[in-house]
Amino acid sequence: MKKIRVGVLGGYRGTSMINYCKNADNAEVVAICDKVPEVLEAQRQNAQGLDIAFYDNFEDFILHDMDAVVLANYANEHVPFAIRALKRGLHVFSEVLPCQTVKEAVELIEAVEETGLVYAYGENYCYMPAPYEMKKLYAKGKIGEFEYGECEYIHNCESIWHSITYGERDHWRNNMYATFYCTHSLGPIIHMTGLRPVSVTGFEGGKVERSLRVGKKGGQFGIEMVTLENGGIIKSIHGGLYKNSIWYSVYGSKGRMECGREDAKDGHINKIYVNADEYSGEYGPEKLESYEPKPEDNEAANFGHGGSDFFSMYHFIDRIQGNENADTIDVYQALDMFLPGMFAYRSVLNGGIPMEIPNLRDRAVRDAWRNDTACTDPKVAGDMLLPVFSQGTPDIPDEVYERMKALWEAECNSGEGNYRSAAFSQGSKKK
Repeated sequence: MKKIRVGVLGGYRGTSMINYCKNADNAEVVAICDKVPEVLEAQRQNAQGLDIAFYDNFEDFILHDMDAVVLANYANEHVPFAIRALKRGLHVFSEVLPCQTVKEAVELIEAVEETGLVYAYGENYCYMPAPYEMKKLYAKGKIGEFEYGECEYIHNCESIWHSITYGERDHWRNNMYATFYCTHSLGPIIHMTGLRPVSVTGFEGGKVERSLRVGKKGGQFGIEMVTLENGGIIKSIHGGLYKNSIWYSVYGSKGRMECGREDAKDGHINKIYVNADEYSGEYGPEKLESYEPKPEDNEAANFGHGGSDFFSMYHFIDRIQGNENADTIDVYQALDMFLPGMFAYRSVLNGGIPMEIPNLRDRAVRDAWRNDTACTDPKVAGDMLLPVFSQGTPDIPDEVYERMKALWEAECNSGEGNYRSAAFSQGSKKK
């Protein structure tokens, strides 16, 4: 079968997808695009002997002869690029996040529906060993019907903030509200159960001292209490609490399953614990199963995020090649993962009341949201601009961003910089 020709927008985060294509027998990288010269040069060095074109602007990149595009650009700027790629006849793999407004969500759905092309959301945490095994067990009815779940993605980025924001005051990370980056926590449980979220109540961490000293304007962390279509409830927490944590736990009508805690030092995200039976809680410790799931493909072990970067790309390519059962995250489920965070912040801004999550699968529902541009990005929001923090967007002194920029430049000049480029703002090239 012909290899799928892939172009990658964003040469830093896109490295994992590039490496997949370099090693796969079903795909190949044909073009890489990035705004940072050092990133392109690093990718040129990695691509010696391969026929790959390099671009420093999207306008030329999108004209390259290819079958699919990986979007690894800024997390709040995927939709304009995704729609342009789809309308050009290209399949789209969108690294997080799917959109930043409901208007964009509607436009993205309709572009996917109109073109009939493959859109896959790259929420790699869904494919980590333990949560991916939990998905398989849930499908088999191991714990019965979902009733309650908890999920955590805690990542204290203070020590690397200069490396991922480059001292830019208006970098998306500095302007994201507390519940924005929610799909690493919510995603695996949504993917696992296949259930649609119908309402959410949001909470915002108000202690922001660590955020302010690196230039981040939003709350320290966010919480979503999400009700699903079957009445089940998810508690999701994510953000910059002091100690990192990735953890998933789900309760069903026949038991519970969860991954290991990082601090337990017993396998963490690679280990699963299952305690379930056919009865009403009539079981003891002897019913507990614990094991480390083995990946379906040994090659996955060579990829990041517990091998999950491999599977998210593998299923995308497999789906393009015609496998209707390829385990991709489609545009509807991508929004099921993201919209709870968006509406959780609206809940915060409205005093913590529950907010209904619109079902954008329904064309009639879309019409009510077609012009909703509410977000924290002034380039997109227009007169619907939201504060980054519920108590008002803080005014951070220029000196903070100057210090972050100096740290990043020193890191790059020392040869230790990671050049965490996320490509471009729409239609622009960074000078």
